[in-house]
Amino acid sequence: MPEAYAVTVPRGYRVGVWEVREPIATGAFGSVYEARRVDAGPGGQGDVLTGGRPEDLPRTAALKFLPTGTGTPRHLAHLRELADRELRLHRELKRPRLIRMYETLTVDDPAHPDLDGAVVLVLEKAEESLAALLTRAPGPPPQGQDLLAQICEGLVQLHRAGWVHGDLKPANVLLMKDGSVRLADFNMAAELEGTHAYTPAFSTPDYTPPELLWSEIGERGRRIRPSADIWAFGVLAHLVLTDTFPLPGGTPVTRRDAAVAYARGTDELRLTSGLPDAWREIVRDCLARTHEERITGEALLRRVEALAGTRAGAGFLSRSLSGLVRRFPHRARGRRTLIAGAATAAVAAAALGYGISSWAYGDEGASRSNGPGGTAAVTATAASYGSSVLRTDKGVPPAYRLLIVETAHDCDQPHVTPALIAAILKVESNFDPDLADPVNNEYGIARWTPSVLRWWMHEDGTPGTSVPEPPFPPAESIPAMGRYLCWIAPRLDPKLPGDRGVLIAAAYRTSYQVVNDTVGVPPKNQPYADRVAHHLKEYTPPGKK
Repeated sequence: MPEAYAVTVPRGYRVGVWEVREPIATGAFGSVYEARRVDAGPGGQGDVLTGGRPEDLPRTAALKFLPTGTGTPRHLAHLRELADRELRLHRELKRPRLIRMYETLTVDDPAHPDLDGAVVLVLEKAEESLAALLTRAPGPPPQGQDLLAQICEGLVQLHRAGWVHGDLKPANVLLMKDGSVRLADFNMAAELEGTHAYTPAFSTPDYTPPELLWSEIGERGRRIRPSADIWAFGVLAHLVLTDTFPLPGGTPVTRRDAAVAYARGTDELRLTSGLPDAWREIVRDCLARTHEERITGEALLRRVEALAGTRAGAGFLSRSLSGLVRRFPHRARGRRTLIAGAATAAVAAAALGYGISSWAYGDEGASRSNGPGGTAAVTATAASYGSSVLRTDKGVPPAYRLLIVETAHDCDQPHVTPALIAAILKVESNFDPDLADPVNNEYGIARWTPSVLRWWMHEDGTPGTSVPEPPFPPAESIPAMGRYLCWIAPRLDPKLPGDRGVLIAAAYRTSYQVVNDTVGVPPKNQPYADRVAHHLKEYTPPGKK
């Protein structure tokens, strides 16, 4: 037994109808063991998902133990949050390209306090991971195109059901005894809320799209789109077909830097010459610089299946995914908090990475999550993100910098700048994400009134179908503020005297009609406008207007 196993379970230990055998894999906060089914016995209370009869269970399975009795109550609450999310995803998506979960158990064993209360997921047992296959057999595997078609099918199943995987990589692609593929490890998976989902900022740099390498870790985690999975698929496809990464560099750090340079337009994508031409175009479409330019999952699946010579997945999708979406529609608005505070988000995210990343039969390298280029390195640079447009030395919280800068850049109005958004946030709430002013019915970092936020909360411009309820997380409030400011700016009379940014801020507090009718800042709002003007000047870098 490796000492590094997060949850140590002795051989022969009984939980439910399972007897633990050999260790398979471990991560920072969870371990997987091979197990065989025996007669029913003590040691666990479970939720059986196969019909409830032992004969419905396989003879062997993989038991994933999630720990108990470690860390602080807050830490344990985060672990339970992630465990609950994985359980829910497994329940909703019992489909051929996703690893199957047979039952869930809770260890009831006071005699073993280190295991008592642990959550156990009883999963399909795979033969090996794709990482193990790539390590064991030098060069591209002969069945590579077929494997990629099945992986792509699994991604589309997730996306069509309203989920993002968030951590696609060879270690999380499992190969079954019959040669079929299963996607696994849904610790980072997240349910879409409109166009985005929110996950803990814990990912593998080699498979993370550039826009997320410097992503802010907000109150609800990191904002992610399905296009992040498409980028990861492009990297994985290049690796499977050529045995090399698509971006240059001998380490994850150098490849991360190359991805950022490519995304910024200072370097080009130079794919390996051995990549077949048809796949070259697919990989390029997956690795487009921006998420808007990337190919959709459905279009990708059609092209990949055509190259692999298989259409088995298409029939399955047309028959069953529409029903799955009807049975499990994703919520228009989630309320669960993944990361309790932005100031401690990086530490919490790193500590909560209990996903299985180090398979006993194949490892991708220890530096991929917490070493150079991992969570700590990404978070450290957030404090200086956007320094050319937003001062770094004037008290704008680092946790919100990227969100502020990207929100401003999403607007085509020149006066809606990062400095203006930061100045308004400073005056509205002093950057307090938990602000609550029931008397005025205003909440959150941007002091949104729920009935007004309803009209600006969605990226696609459609109003919410119901009035949202506080709390309003910064990851939602700040982009909504940007959309509203961007809508206000062109509606202000161009002949109004005064600083345009300050006028926009005054209209945010009142309305553009009031500012136009007053021919400037209304007297009662002048103190507010003066404070915004002060901070706007303070946050604007020298040489910027």
